[in-house]
Amino acid sequence: MQQQFLLDAMLGTLSTYLRMCGYDTLYALEDDLEGDDEIRARTQSTNRTLLTRDRELARGTDDALLLHSLDIEDQLAELQVHGVRIELPTRPERCSVCNGRLSRLDPDRHPDHAPNDVATVWQCRECDQYFWKGSHWDRVQETINEIAANQSL
Repeated sequence: MQQQFLLDAMLGTLSTYLRMCGYDTLYALEDDLEGDDEIRARTQSTNRTLLTRDRELARGTDDALLLHSLDIEDQLAELQVHGVRIELPTRPERCSVCNGRLSRLDPDRHPDHAPNDVATVWQCRECDQYFWKGSHWDRVQETINEIAANQSL
C-alpha cells in the first residue's frame, strides 16, 4: 500500500504536487483541521504520515516528517531524502483539487475547454474537475526533473 499523508496548513502547494504524484493526500485546511490535537487525531485515525513545518506539532506526533524549507522544490527534495518517491505516474490518479480518484473519460466526452490536441482527459469522481496532461503537468515534471538532477550532483 502506498504511503498516505496529511499536510498541515503551511503545505498547501505541496499537497497539489503529492496528489499529482498519485499520493492520497489530505490537506488540513480543506478538512477544517486547525488545532494540533485535531490534526494528530486525524493523522492517527486515517493511518497517515503527518507532513509539517511546525516543530512542536511534529515533536508530538508519531511518525511525523518535519520539513524545513518554504520552497516547494526544496520540500520535494526533503521528501525524497526521507524515501518518498517524487515522480509523476504514467496516468493521473488523484485530483489535485480535492484528492478524489480520477476516471478516464470516453473520447467522445471531450470537454469544450480542453485543448483539441489533447487525446486523453480524466475527470474527478468527487468534484467533477477535468484533467489532462498539458502545460501544468509539463511544469511539474520539469520541477521533478530538476530536483532529481540536483540530487545526483
